[in-house]
Amino acid sequence: MSSLSTPYVEDRRGGLPRTLVWLGLAAAIGVVLFTVLGRFNSEYAYLAAYGVLQYVVLATGWNILGGYAGYVNFGAAGFYALGVYGSVFLYKLFPDLPVPVMVLVAAGVGALFGLGMGYLTLRLRGVFFSIGTLALSVILHTVIVNWEFVGGARGAYIIRPEDAPFFSSYAAYLCALMFVLAVIAVAIARTVQHSWLGRGLAAIRDDETAAECSGVASLKLKLAATSLSGAVLAMAGAPFPFFITYVDPATAFSLTVAVNTIAMPVIGGMATWIGPVVGAVLIGSLQQLATVTISSSANLLIVGLLLVVFTSIAPFGIMGLLSRRRTVR
Repeated sequence: MSSLSTPYVEDRRGGLPRTLVWLGLAAAIGVVLFTVLGRFNSEYAYLAAYGVLQYVVLATGWNILGGYAGYVNFGAAGFYALGVYGSVFLYKLFPDLPVPVMVLVAAGVGALFGLGMGYLTLRLRGVFFSIGTLALSVILHTVIVNWEFVGGARGAYIIRPEDAPFFSSYAAYLCALMFVLAVIAVAIARTVQHSWLGRGLAAIRDDETAAECSGVASLKLKLAATSLSGAVLAMAGAPFPFFITYVDPATAFSLTVAVNTIAMPVIGGMATWIGPVVGAVLIGSLQQLATVTISSSANLLIVGLLLVVFTSIAPFGIMGLLSRRRTVR
Protein backbone atom coordinates (compact mmCIF):
# COMPACT_ATOMS: atom_id res chain seq x y z
CA MET A 1 0.00 0.00 0.00
CA SER A 2 1.10 3.57 -0.60
CA SER A 3 1.88 6.07 2.10
CA LEU A 4 -1.43 7.79 1.42
CA SER A 5 -3.49 4.84 2.55
CA THR A 6 -1.17 3.36 5.18
CA PRO A 7 -2.74 4.99 8.28
CA TYR A 8 -6.19 3.69 7.48
CA VAL A 9 -7.62 0.29 8.22
CA GLU A 10 -10.06 -0.73 5.52
CA ASP A 11 -13.58 -1.35 6.80
CA ARG A 12 -15.00 -4.28 4.87
CA ARG A 13 -18.19 -4.50 6.88
CA GLY A 14 -21.21 -3.50 4.87
CA GLY A 15 -24.64 -4.64 3.95
CA LEU A 16 -28.13 -3.37 4.59
CA PRO A 17 -27.97 -3.17 8.43
CA ARG A 18 -24.92 -0.90 8.38
CA THR A 19 -26.49 1.25 5.65
CA LEU A 20 -29.67 1.65 7.67
CA VAL A 21 -27.65 2.66 10.73
CA TRP A 22 -25.79 5.23 8.64
CA LEU A 23 -29.03 6.66 7.20
CA GLY A 24 -30.57 6.76 10.66
CA LEU A 25 -27.57 8.67 11.96
CA ALA A 26 -27.83 11.14 9.07
CA ALA A 27 -31.53 11.66 9.81
CA ALA A 28 -30.78 12.23 13.51
CA ILE A 29 -28.11 14.79 12.63
CA GLY A 30 -30.59 16.55 10.38
CA VAL A 31 -33.23 16.70 13.12
CA VAL A 32 -30.75 18.09 15.65
CA LEU A 33 -29.32 20.59 13.15
CA PHE A 34 -32.66 22.07 12.14
CA THR A 35 -33.94 22.09 15.71
CA VAL A 36 -30.94 24.19 16.72
CA LEU A 37 -31.27 26.45 13.69
CA GLY A 38 -34.97 26.92 14.39
CA ARG A 39 -34.22 28.10 17.92
CA PHE A 40 -31.90 30.79 16.58
CA ASN A 41 -34.81 32.09 14.44
CA SER A 42 -32.31 33.89 12.22
CA GLU A 43 -31.97 33.75 8.44
CA TYR A 44 -28.22 34.18 8.77
CA ALA A 45 -28.02 30.97 10.82
CA TYR A 46 -29.57 29.05 7.93
CA LEU A 47 -27.28 30.73 5.40
CA ALA A 48 -24.20 29.95 7.51
CA ALA A 49 -25.26 26.31 7.80
CA TYR A 50 -25.87 26.29 4.04
CA GLY A 51 -22.29 27.43 3.46
CA VAL A 52 -20.83 24.66 5.62
CA LEU A 53 -23.06 21.99 4.03
CA GLN A 54 -22.12 23.22 0.57
CA TYR A 55 -18.47 22.61 1.36
CA VAL A 56 -19.31 19.12 2.60
CA VAL A 57 -20.69 18.38 -0.88
CA LEU A 58 -17.76 20.03 -2.67
CA ALA A 59 -15.06 18.37 -0.57
CA THR A 60 -16.72 14.97 -0.84
CA GLY A 61 -17.17 15.28 -4.60
CA TRP A 62 -13.56 16.34 -5.16
CA ASN A 63 -12.30 13.47 -3.00
CA ILE A 64 -13.85 10.80 -5.23
CA LEU A 65 -11.17 11.56 -7.82
CA GLY A 66 -8.50 13.41 -5.84
CA GLY A 67 -8.51 11.21 -2.75
CA TYR A 68 -9.55 7.76 -3.92
CA ALA A 69 -7.66 7.81 -7.24
CA GLY A 70 -4.91 10.28 -6.33
CA TYR A 71 -5.61 12.54 -9.32
CA VAL A 72 -5.58 16.13 -8.02
CA ASN A 73 -8.21 18.19 -9.85
CA PHE A 74 -7.48 21.93 -9.89
CA GLY A 75 -10.66 22.59 -11.87
CA ALA A 76 -13.15 22.06 -9.03
CA ALA A 77 -14.31 25.69 -9.23
CA GLY A 78 -15.11 25.14 -12.90
CA PHE A 79 -17.48 22.27 -12.09
CA TYR A 80 -19.04 24.32 -9.31
CA ALA A 81 -19.56 27.25 -11.70
CA LEU A 82 -21.04 24.85 -14.23
CA GLY A 83 -23.78 24.06 -11.71
CA VAL A 84 -24.21 27.75 -10.82
CA TYR A 85 -24.60 28.91 -14.39
CA GLY A 86 -26.62 25.85 -15.33
CA SER A 87 -29.25 27.09 -12.88
CA VAL A 88 -28.99 30.64 -14.25
CA PHE A 89 -29.53 29.29 -17.77
CA LEU A 90 -32.56 27.24 -16.73
CA TYR A 91 -33.96 30.16 -14.74
CA LYS A 92 -33.76 32.37 -17.82
CA LEU A 93 -35.70 29.79 -19.83
CA PHE A 94 -38.06 28.46 -17.15
CA PRO A 95 -38.38 30.91 -14.22
CA ASP A 96 -40.78 28.62 -12.32
CA LEU A 97 -38.68 25.47 -12.58
CA PRO A 98 -38.16 23.91 -9.11
CA VAL A 99 -34.63 24.10 -7.75
CA PRO A 100 -34.36 20.29 -7.18
CA VAL A 101 -34.94 19.81 -10.92
CA MET A 102 -32.14 22.27 -11.63
CA VAL A 103 -29.91 20.26 -9.29
CA LEU A 104 -30.63 17.07 -11.23
CA VAL A 105 -29.88 18.80 -14.54
CA ALA A 106 -26.65 20.24 -13.11
CA ALA A 107 -25.57 16.81 -11.90
CA GLY A 108 -26.13 15.37 -15.38
CA VAL A 109 -24.23 18.19 -17.08
CA GLY A 110 -21.42 17.91 -14.53
CA ALA A 111 -21.15 14.16 -15.15
CA LEU A 112 -20.92 14.71 -18.92
CA PHE A 113 -18.36 17.49 -18.49
CA GLY A 114 -16.38 15.27 -16.13
CA LEU A 115 -16.45 12.46 -18.68
CA GLY A 116 -15.22 14.83 -21.38
CA MET A 117 -12.52 16.21 -19.11
CA GLY A 118 -11.43 12.67 -18.35
CA TYR A 119 -11.03 11.77 -22.02
CA LEU A 120 -8.92 14.88 -22.55
CA THR A 121 -6.73 14.76 -19.45
CA LEU A 122 -6.62 11.31 -17.85
CA ARG A 123 -3.82 10.10 -20.07
CA LEU A 124 -1.73 12.70 -18.26
CA ARG A 125 -0.44 12.01 -14.78
CA GLY A 126 0.70 13.99 -11.78
CA VAL A 127 1.16 17.71 -12.15
CA PHE A 128 0.39 17.55 -15.89
CA PHE A 129 -3.12 16.27 -15.16
CA SER A 130 -3.64 19.02 -12.57
CA ILE A 131 -2.52 21.72 -15.00
CA GLY A 132 -4.84 20.27 -17.64
CA THR A 133 -7.87 20.48 -15.36
CA LEU A 134 -6.96 24.05 -14.42
CA ALA A 135 -6.74 24.96 -18.11
CA LEU A 136 -10.23 23.56 -18.75
CA SER A 137 -11.57 25.65 -15.86
CA VAL A 138 -9.99 28.77 -17.37
CA ILE A 139 -11.58 27.97 -20.74
CA LEU A 140 -14.99 27.54 -19.10
CA HIS A 141 -14.51 30.86 -17.28
CA THR A 142 -13.77 32.59 -20.59
CA VAL A 143 -16.93 31.12 -22.14
CA ILE A 144 -19.11 32.31 -19.24
CA VAL A 145 -17.61 35.81 -19.25
CA ASN A 146 -18.54 36.20 -22.92
CA TRP A 147 -21.97 34.51 -22.76
CA GLU A 148 -24.46 37.37 -22.61
CA PHE A 149 -27.51 35.15 -22.13
CA VAL A 150 -26.37 34.24 -18.61
CA GLY A 151 -25.17 37.75 -17.82
CA GLY A 152 -21.63 37.64 -19.09
CA ALA A 153 -19.07 39.67 -17.16
CA ARG A 154 -21.74 41.88 -15.54
CA GLY A 155 -23.44 38.94 -13.82
CA ALA A 156 -27.07 37.92 -13.46
CA TYR A 157 -29.83 38.56 -10.92
CA ILE A 158 -32.17 35.86 -9.64
CA ILE A 159 -35.53 36.68 -8.07
CA ARG A 160 -36.20 33.93 -5.57
CA PRO A 161 -39.56 33.31 -3.87
CA GLU A 162 -40.22 34.94 -0.52
CA ASP A 163 -41.03 31.64 1.17
CA ALA A 164 -41.31 27.89 0.56
CA PRO A 165 -44.01 25.39 1.55
CA PHE A 166 -43.37 23.59 4.87
CA PHE A 167 -40.47 25.92 5.74
CA SER A 168 -40.29 29.08 7.81
CA SER A 169 -38.30 30.88 5.10
CA TYR A 170 -36.70 30.28 1.74
CA ALA A 171 -33.30 30.27 3.43
CA ALA A 172 -34.46 27.36 5.58
CA TYR A 173 -35.63 25.55 2.43
CA LEU A 174 -32.27 26.03 0.71
CA CYS A 175 -30.45 24.84 3.82
CA ALA A 176 -32.62 21.70 3.95
CA LEU A 177 -31.99 21.08 0.26
CA MET A 178 -28.24 21.40 0.74
CA PHE A 179 -28.39 19.02 3.71
CA VAL A 180 -30.08 16.42 1.47
CA LEU A 181 -27.40 16.98 -1.19
CA ALA A 182 -24.70 16.53 1.46
CA VAL A 183 -26.24 13.21 2.54
CA ILE A 184 -26.45 12.08 -1.09
CA ALA A 185 -22.84 13.11 -1.78
CA VAL A 186 -21.53 11.31 1.32
CA ALA A 187 -23.62 8.22 0.49
CA ILE A 188 -22.10 8.14 -3.02
CA ALA A 189 -18.56 8.53 -1.65
CA ARG A 190 -19.14 5.87 1.01
CA THR A 191 -20.58 3.44 -1.54
CA VAL A 192 -17.68 4.03 -3.92
CA GLN A 193 -15.09 3.50 -1.18
CA HIS A 194 -16.51 0.09 -0.20
CA SER A 195 -17.16 -1.12 -3.77
CA TRP A 196 -15.09 -2.66 -6.53
CA LEU A 197 -14.74 0.83 -7.99
CA GLY A 198 -13.17 2.13 -4.79
CA ARG A 199 -10.78 -0.80 -4.57
CA GLY A 200 -9.75 -0.26 -8.18
CA LEU A 201 -9.20 3.45 -7.61
CA ALA A 202 -7.14 2.67 -4.51
CA ALA A 203 -4.97 0.36 -6.57
CA ILE A 204 -4.50 3.11 -9.15
CA ARG A 205 -3.59 5.60 -6.42
CA ASP A 206 -1.05 3.22 -4.89
CA ASP A 207 0.69 2.22 -8.13
CA GLU A 208 -1.13 2.72 -11.43
CA THR A 209 1.37 0.76 -13.50
CA ALA A 210 1.15 -2.24 -11.17
CA ALA A 211 -2.64 -1.98 -11.17
CA GLU A 212 -2.78 -2.07 -14.96
CA CYS A 213 -0.43 -5.06 -15.04
CA SER A 214 -2.82 -6.80 -12.60
CA GLY A 215 -5.73 -6.33 -14.97
CA VAL A 216 -7.31 -3.17 -13.55
CA ALA A 217 -9.05 -1.20 -16.31
CA SER A 218 -7.57 2.07 -15.09
CA LEU A 219 -8.95 4.38 -17.78
CA LYS A 220 -12.53 3.15 -17.34
CA LEU A 221 -12.34 3.46 -13.57
CA LYS A 222 -10.86 6.94 -13.77
CA LEU A 223 -13.56 8.02 -16.22
CA ALA A 224 -16.20 6.72 -13.81
CA ALA A 225 -14.53 8.71 -11.01
CA THR A 226 -14.36 11.93 -13.03
CA SER A 227 -18.02 11.58 -13.99
CA LEU A 228 -19.16 10.96 -10.42
CA SER A 229 -16.93 13.72 -9.07
CA GLY A 230 -18.14 16.16 -11.72
CA ALA A 231 -21.79 15.38 -10.98
CA VAL A 232 -21.39 15.99 -7.25
CA LEU A 233 -19.35 19.18 -7.69
CA ALA A 234 -21.85 20.63 -10.17
CA MET A 235 -24.93 19.81 -8.08
CA ALA A 236 -23.33 21.70 -5.16
CA GLY A 237 -23.41 24.88 -7.25
CA ALA A 238 -26.95 24.56 -8.60
CA PRO A 239 -28.83 26.14 -5.64
CA PHE A 240 -26.26 28.93 -5.21
CA PRO A 241 -27.94 31.56 -7.46
CA PHE A 242 -31.06 31.34 -5.30
CA PHE A 243 -28.93 31.49 -2.16
CA ILE A 244 -27.17 34.74 -3.08
CA THR A 245 -29.67 36.10 -5.72
CA TYR A 246 -26.81 37.58 -7.78
CA VAL A 247 -23.92 35.77 -9.43
CA ASP A 248 -21.04 36.85 -11.60
CA PRO A 249 -18.01 34.94 -12.95
CA ALA A 250 -15.74 36.15 -10.14
CA THR A 251 -18.12 34.70 -7.56
CA ALA A 252 -18.83 31.43 -9.35
CA PHE A 253 -15.15 30.78 -10.13
CA SER A 254 -14.10 32.00 -6.68
CA LEU A 255 -10.56 31.31 -5.49
CA THR A 256 -12.04 30.57 -2.06
CA VAL A 257 -14.14 27.76 -3.51
CA ALA A 258 -11.18 26.36 -5.44
CA VAL A 259 -8.84 26.39 -2.42
CA ASN A 260 -11.35 25.16 0.15
CA THR A 261 -12.52 22.29 -2.02
CA ILE A 262 -8.99 20.88 -2.10
CA ALA A 263 -7.86 21.89 1.39
CA MET A 264 -10.80 20.37 3.26
CA PRO A 265 -10.16 16.75 2.18
CA VAL A 266 -6.43 17.22 2.72
CA ILE A 267 -6.98 18.43 6.28
CA GLY A 268 -9.72 15.92 7.07
CA GLY A 269 -8.07 12.94 5.39
CA MET A 270 -8.33 11.90 1.74
CA ALA A 271 -8.32 8.10 1.90
CA THR A 272 -11.73 7.74 3.54
CA TRP A 273 -15.21 9.16 2.95
CA ILE A 274 -15.47 10.72 6.42
CA GLY A 275 -12.28 12.79 6.08
CA PRO A 276 -13.70 15.45 3.71
CA VAL A 277 -16.79 15.76 5.92
CA VAL A 278 -14.65 16.40 9.00
CA GLY A 279 -12.45 18.88 7.13
CA ALA A 280 -15.44 20.73 5.64
CA VAL A 281 -17.28 21.04 8.96
CA LEU A 282 -14.13 22.19 10.77
CA ILE A 283 -12.91 24.73 8.22
CA GLY A 284 -16.38 25.84 7.15
CA SER A 285 -17.40 26.55 10.74
CA LEU A 286 -14.17 28.43 11.46
CA GLN A 287 -14.66 30.54 8.34
CA GLN A 288 -18.25 31.38 9.22
CA LEU A 289 -17.09 32.39 12.69
CA ALA A 290 -14.29 34.51 11.23
CA THR A 291 -16.73 36.19 8.84
CA VAL A 292 -18.92 37.52 11.66
CA THR A 293 -16.13 38.31 14.13
CA ILE A 294 -13.16 39.42 12.01
CA SER A 295 -13.66 39.58 8.25
CA SER A 296 -14.39 37.24 5.38
CA SER A 297 -10.96 38.16 4.02
CA ALA A 298 -9.47 36.03 6.82
CA ASN A 299 -10.99 32.84 5.37
CA LEU A 300 -8.10 32.00 3.07
CA LEU A 301 -5.65 32.84 5.84
CA ILE A 302 -7.35 30.25 8.06
CA VAL A 303 -7.08 27.62 5.34
CA GLY A 304 -3.44 28.45 4.69
CA LEU A 305 -2.47 28.19 8.34
CA LEU A 306 -4.33 24.90 8.81
CA LEU A 307 -2.71 23.46 5.69
CA VAL A 308 0.75 24.36 6.98
CA VAL A 309 0.01 22.83 10.39
CA PHE A 310 -1.55 19.61 9.13
CA THR A 311 0.94 18.95 6.35
CA SER A 312 3.67 19.31 8.97
CA ILE A 313 2.30 17.29 11.90
CA ALA A 314 -0.49 15.23 10.31
CA PRO A 315 0.15 14.68 6.59
CA PHE A 316 -2.66 12.09 6.44
CA GLY A 317 -5.19 14.51 7.89
CA ILE A 318 -7.30 14.37 11.01
CA MET A 319 -8.63 10.87 10.33
CA GLY A 320 -5.12 9.58 9.71
CA LEU A 321 -3.95 11.08 12.98
CA LEU A 322 -6.83 9.49 14.89
CA SER A 323 -6.27 6.15 13.20
CA ARG A 324 -2.59 6.18 14.17
CA ARG A 325 -3.43 6.89 17.80
CA ARG A 326 -5.89 4.00 17.93
CA THR A 327 -3.27 1.71 16.37
CA VAL A 328 -0.67 2.73 18.96
CA ARG A 329 -3.08 2.08 21.83
